[in-house]
Amino acid sequence: MSSNVLRDAHRIVVKVGSSLVTNEGRGLDEAAIEEWSRQLAALVQGKDGVKREVIMVSSGAIAEGMKRLGWATRPTVVHELQAAAAVGQMGLAQMYETKLREEGVPSAQVLLTHADLADRERYLNARTTLLTLLQLGVVPVINENDTVVVDEIRFGDNDTLGALVANLVEADALVILTDQRGLYSADPRKNPDAKFIDVAEAGNPELEAMAGGAGLSIGTGGMITKILAAKRAAGSGASTVIAWGREKDVLLRLTRGESIGTLLMTHTHKTQARKQWIADHLQLRGSVTVDAGAALKLRDEGKSLLPIGMIAVEGDFSRGEVIAVRDEGGVEIARGLASYASAEARLLCRKSSSEIESLLGYSAGPEIMHRDNMVVAGH
Repeated sequence: MSSNVLRDAHRIVVKVGSSLVTNEGRGLDEAAIEEWSRQLAALVQGKDGVKREVIMVSSGAIAEGMKRLGWATRPTVVHELQAAAAVGQMGLAQMYETKLREEGVPSAQVLLTHADLADRERYLNARTTLLTLLQLGVVPVINENDTVVVDEIRFGDNDTLGALVANLVEADALVILTDQRGLYSADPRKNPDAKFIDVAEAGNPELEAMAGGAGLSIGTGGMITKILAAKRAAGSGASTVIAWGREKDVLLRLTRGESIGTLLMTHTHKTQARKQWIADHLQLRGSVTVDAGAALKLRDEGKSLLPIGMIAVEGDFSRGEVIAVRDEGGVEIARGLASYASAEARLLCRKSSSEIESLLGYSAGPEIMHRDNMVVAGH
């Protein structure tokens, strides 16, 4: 395994599955969550000399709810699954909050759905919230909002959610903790000749062919979902490690450069991947025109676009949609995600960032377009 992938990672998304969190359905495994929380806290606090940002994507709400409701088998009726999720989410969030607080690290509960990440405005809201939490040294604990979303309960899995979150925050790495040591050429529980895979290329179609759908009954994902998640995470430049969740100090050892589990590598740089995603939007919903000073700051200094430099707004767009930035000659100099809708942007032309809240009644930030959400022409 390439030992520097996790060692050099600054922002890491960790995903744990239901079978681990609930000790194969017997209820929340307090000792396991305590152990992961200890490691997460050590990474955030920089006990190895390097402070890192970490997000925990944790399954287990439905399984914990089943236990609390006295249900021995996973229900098939959607409203019963939703009820189990609602009951179990209380215990899941409380357990992580308690264990992380004992380690001196604050936590936050974030419930997401795939729809939150598909809608551009909600995507931008979720991204901004998570990045703010990370900057504050908080560990976000994320789960799917199974209480209100039907499709995620029927078809979803938190491996996919983990990859979507890695894309959302542009993580350096995704760590999927599972009940297996890593990826094998076949299911080792059924085939004694199964060979362990140390390193492979994320997105390699041979991996999908060999994976199958093996998985414990308590969860919804098997190894195939982890391979597909690694492929999805690779799209934003994150490599993925699949490892045994009960391995001693697994997260700490991975970040020290130890070879644990299966590494699914990507060679796409995360900045390149994000900029390509923005640049590939062919249908722009509008544009803003900026003065010469703002154009210079964008092109030559890589600055964010502030409202003071904006002189005109064209089109009808919502917050989070991709728009163009043009100079006074009409030449496109950049494109990116709008921090404000077109009607709001028109009110902000030639205004100072300090006036945004008084003009709109709220502020989504001082920029019309943040440099992290922008691709400058020719760069």
